[in-house]
Amino acid sequence: MSDDGLMAPAPTKRLPLSSVTLCAVSSTNLVATLEAMRLTMQYVDFADAILCTHDAGVADQTEGAIRVVPIERLTSAKAYSHFMLTRLVDYINTEHCLVIQWDGHVIDPARWRSEFLDYDYVGASWPQFDDGYEVGNGGFSLRSKRLMEACLRPEFTAHHPEDVAIGRTNRALLERLGLLFAPVAIADAFSAERSGNPAKSFGYHGAFHMPSVLGAKRFWDLYQMLDDRATLWVDFTAIVRGLFAGQERGRRVARLAWDRMIGRLSR
Repeated sequence: MSDDGLMAPAPTKRLPLSSVTLCAVSSTNLVATLEAMRLTMQYVDFADAILCTHDAGVADQTEGAIRVVPIERLTSAKAYSHFMLTRLVDYINTEHCLVIQWDGHVIDPARWRSEFLDYDYVGASWPQFDDGYEVGNGGFSLRSKRLMEACLRPEFTAHHPEDVAIGRTNRALLERLGLLFAPVAIADAFSAERSGNPAKSFGYHGAFHMPSVLGAKRFWDLYQMLDDRATLWVDFTAIVRGLFAGQERGRRVARLAWDRMIGRLSR
């Protein structure tokens, strides 16, 4: 890994995805969420880009490139799941949407495959499952509008986390309705999370990948923008290992980050 991370250089011409809306939904870490959207938009020309948030003032930071949709404040992960399953569909006017969170974005547009759009749901696979319902993570996921509409059906069992509700609890129902989930190999080519390889995937999800994807210094700069760091505790060891994995410049940043993260991570 270089200190500059794994991200591809900004292309002279962006990848055209005229049937896809880029979307994020958040009431926390909004600066970092906007940065993830900008990083993705430097590679891809979407039909639309929306951020659903309670903070209307964030629109001043989007320079008109991202449409801010005002919603009620989301006070928990469970509230996020409820919104994703029941409300987001109202704001999507394209065949697909690309859902991202602050800790994931496109890495290399050259790894896009047109076949991703053949599926109704594509997200990094879950290695903890081996029962045929391994796809997948919702934090960086491609979803069809018809899948989102199917989640409103009365027989759909909605619960938190929303990606498990889609990819496991209700997958058999959704497949009976004719909806297609990507196979594991396609899902991992699309996104890396607990499985897959960010050096080979189109995008990724997970703060533990961020030092290698962004480079140590860029990750540390982003980390300091966060107003909610609680979720990083789960992957604290992996994050620090990633910070120390770079070249000398990255290791210097890692030492600084280590000194400060110990005291600040739970704030």
